[in-house]
Amino acid sequence: MRGNPMARVPYQNREDLPESAQPIYDRIAKTRGSVEPNTPMPNSFRALLNSPPAAEAVGALGEFLRFNTSLDPVIREIAIISVARQTNSDYEWAHHEPIARQVGVSDQVIEAIRTNRAPMGLPAKDGIFAQAAKELVNDGTLADRKYQAVDHLIGPQGTVDLIVLIGYYAMLSTALNALGIEMEPGLSSDLND
Repeated sequence: MRGNPMARVPYQNREDLPESAQPIYDRIAKTRGSVEPNTPMPNSFRALLNSPPAAEAVGALGEFLRFNTSLDPVIREIAIISVARQTNSDYEWAHHEPIARQVGVSDQVIEAIRTNRAPMGLPAKDGIFAQAAKELVNDGTLADRKYQAVDHLIGPQGTVDLIVLIGYYAMLSTALNALGIEMEPGLSSDLND
């Protein structure tokens, strides 16, 4: 997030919502946060809960993309942090750079993405997914050769899952940037250093 010292919308807690929207909070909290009273879900979804139906839709698609796609976790996280880089989303970077490390994305790949050098100097496979995210976010499409390379590596289902994942995180990052969503305490980002 750049340029906004504080969120432009209030962060919603379960008790702030009308009773009819509390089940939406509970569904999102199962995968995005805690149902413990003193441990709220991430600020991203607390902000989106200003529109419970939007938060519900975003949460459902995000749950599928994070936890149920055909994508290998390394490919998934390379794509997500590449989107964070292209959208200048410190928030998404702060959340997903540690996950990328945890699932096995190398320091070399993370640094190349952070400094916007990807795919230069990356292993070919990693570079393809970083470049696909970069092209989709910046151009709104994939060149034929890039599409064919992705499809060759992960097949039609994986390709569709990857494209939807990139589109989802581009939408989410843009919304979080526009809403001025702050990182939770204890998180930091070196994305724009």
